[in-house]
Amino acid sequence: MEALKDKLESSFIVFENELDDDAKTPVHKIRQQAFKHFEKAGFPTKKDEEWKYTNLKPILKNDFRILNKSENAIDFKDVKRFFLSDVDSYKLVFIDGVFSSWLSETTHDKFDICTLSSMLNRYEDVTKKYFNKALPQAETMAAINTAFAKEGAFIRIKKNQTVDKPVQIVFFTTAHDYDIMTQPRNLVVVEENAEVKIVERHQSLSEKAVLTNTATEIFAEKNSRLFYYKVQNDNMEASIIDSTTVKQAEGSNVRVGTFSFGNRFIRNNLNFFLEGEHIESHLDGITVINEGQFVDHHTLADHQKPNCESHELYKGIYDGNSSGVFNGKVMVHPHAQKTNAFQQNNNILLTDKASIDTKPQLEIYADDVQCSHGCTIGQLNEDAMFYMQARGIPEKEAKALLLYAFANDGLRNVAIPELRKKLNKQIATKLNVDLDFEL
Repeated sequence: MEALKDKLESSFIVFENELDDDAKTPVHKIRQQAFKHFEKAGFPTKKDEEWKYTNLKPILKNDFRILNKSENAIDFKDVKRFFLSDVDSYKLVFIDGVFSSWLSETTHDKFDICTLSSMLNRYEDVTKKYFNKALPQAETMAAINTAFAKEGAFIRIKKNQTVDKPVQIVFFTTAHDYDIMTQPRNLVVVEENAEVKIVERHQSLSEKAVLTNTATEIFAEKNSRLFYYKVQNDNMEASIIDSTTVKQAEGSNVRVGTFSFGNRFIRNNLNFFLEGEHIESHLDGITVINEGQFVDHHTLADHQKPNCESHELYKGIYDGNSSGVFNGKVMVHPHAQKTNAFQQNNNILLTDKASIDTKPQLEIYADDVQCSHGCTIGQLNEDAMFYMQARGIPEKEAKALLLYAFANDGLRNVAIPELRKKLNKQIATKLNVDLDFEL
């Protein structure tokens, strides 16, 4: 890891030299402060409580190129399968960290659906109010992202506006003869009484190792509604560390769904801060992985005001020698009376080699609340398998049906029908079965 730290330090110097006038802006001062934090703290290790069960060393040993200078062209027909192609949508597409206007569909009409670089250059007020105001400053990987933050998605839905179609954010890494580390940065602002649906995906087209260290800041203002879905189904040479923070104002309703099927290594840091009254927060997760894969979900629902609800349901199916981590914390502050917080993590291990470390946590400092948490780890119900086989359903299909039923709670809440259908097919593929219906 020291070799990568040295490379990041030298790359940051080059990065600064290439910024020209941008190096004198307040944003770059934020970058410099973030990089100083990384230099002091270093990469997280298993000695850190939040990384106790997650070892970064195998991921960080690669000789990653930090500043990729080349951009390969992509034909839409070659990547069409990675989009929701059967629904009209706005699109923000990035190829090797560079915005692709040809593959994208943006707008500045009733809302801003464009790039982070555009925001940094055109909207000084938005930058000052929102940029780097949500991410926890102590998270080292988020600090690295901030230090190199230059491009990504910027979405601002203005007051009382409902976006007429979903927004797709897709980051492609193309084939190179070297390993690559990327730093996408997204900012989403949903103003008062506005609504939007967003799907985010990162896809490597390379056979070389790719490490995506991505960060997203989300601000949901008063009475706004946001549906945000992360599809993590990359190839086995790809790893992702995702730091996402949501700040919610009074009466807002935010749902984040995380669907982890691919990648060699996944770490998700998802933090919700409920900063007003009458807020609803929904955290949904489905993990279906097999041989050689690892997924770590770290979540936080931080209740700061009275009369709010958080609902968290994560389900995992682990096959082969795959492994996972779930660490979910619900924090209820002293003034957050009348809080209703639910958290549940359910897991099925399909082999003796599969494993999951799960740690649901409640920290409650108020006395008039309804909070519950729990976790289960088990195998398929043998009686149910026997019942289905006795009625002529082959073992393979019976197993898949039971696993579908297990995972269905997370799919039921997907507000984009075309995405729900696509996720259904991806789960069937992971289970190696052909089922032509949805539960």
